[in-house]
Amino acid sequence: HICLSQPTSLSKWTHYKMEPSEEYLIKHRGCYFATKLITPEGIDSLEEFEIRDSDVFLATYPKSGTVWTQNILSLIFYEGHRNGTEDIVIMDRVPWLEYNVNNLDLANLSSPRLFFTHLPYYLVPRGLRNRRGKVIYVARNPKDVMVSYFYFSKFMIALETIPDLNTLMERFLSGKGKVSFSDKSSWLDHVRGWYTHREDFNILFLTFEEMKKDLRSAVLKICNFLGKRLSEKELDSVVEQATFENMKRDPRANYEFLPDTLVEKSKGQFLRKGTVGDWKKIMTVAQSERFDMALKEEMKDLPFNCLWDRQNPGEPPSQVNSEPLMTAHSTL
Repeated sequence: HICLSQPTSLSKWTHYKMEPSEEYLIKHRGCYFATKLITPEGIDSLEEFEIRDSDVFLATYPKSGTVWTQNILSLIFYEGHRNGTEDIVIMDRVPWLEYNVNNLDLANLSSPRLFFTHLPYYLVPRGLRNRRGKVIYVARNPKDVMVSYFYFSKFMIALETIPDLNTLMERFLSGKGKVSFSDKSSWLDHVRGWYTHREDFNILFLTFEEMKKDLRSAVLKICNFLGKRLSEKELDSVVEQATFENMKRDPRANYEFLPDTLVEKSKGQFLRKGTVGDWKKIMTVAQSERFDMALKEEMKDLPFNCLWDRQNPGEPPSQVNSEPLMTAHSTL
């Protein structure tokens, strides 16, 4: 658990600001879940969800490239998605395990089933933890994760709107207020948990940054891990359609299909930027340094190549060089 003193400017924060509102989040088994989307009984039932050897799970911390990788998986597996002959939205192609928002019969979907989850490693189905099925874990620089979530919360009705970035940052670093994560489970603990228990899973680790740098190589890596062979033409089609610009125009993939009961479309878009280093346009030098202090030291026990964004005192955030958070590791 990360325990750091708060800056003087934060000393007058109220308990309400640090603790997420119960109107939006419930706490069960040490984790926060969206009140309007799941019950404690539903959470408990997930461990018994029967896993097939052909199942594929995408696991991420929120705002780490989830929708992007969802779309990539759908394009790899479904010819009808690649050639445009089937008009099926991505949430039905790759449904959310813990929040089955479209009320699909997940247990009886035809194989291979594709799912995504934001759950920490210890709450996923027991069969998955026994190396049945395959898991793709995508991580992203936590500064970009936090900034992305800040804007995301403004238009998602099921999420509490965070008044300012400082409030969100303190919650983020302490693990408070993120859907599915406990007061003992910050971004760091989510990544570390999945990695240190990698032997329990058949898992591939990727980063958002490497996917942005070379999407074709990332798609090939995913195909090789999943045993999927695509022709050069099919591979080209996946890569082309999976670019952020094309996804944003694709009604099957851009989540514009979400009803007004879930989103306030006048306040933002589900797919905002999808870039690397956007945090530098938002965070102050002090906020960036706070992040480094809170997380960099804590990650020394992990075998990741942590290329943290460093800056000199007084240097504007926009001038900081952005580097990938870590290199990819895979356990096959």
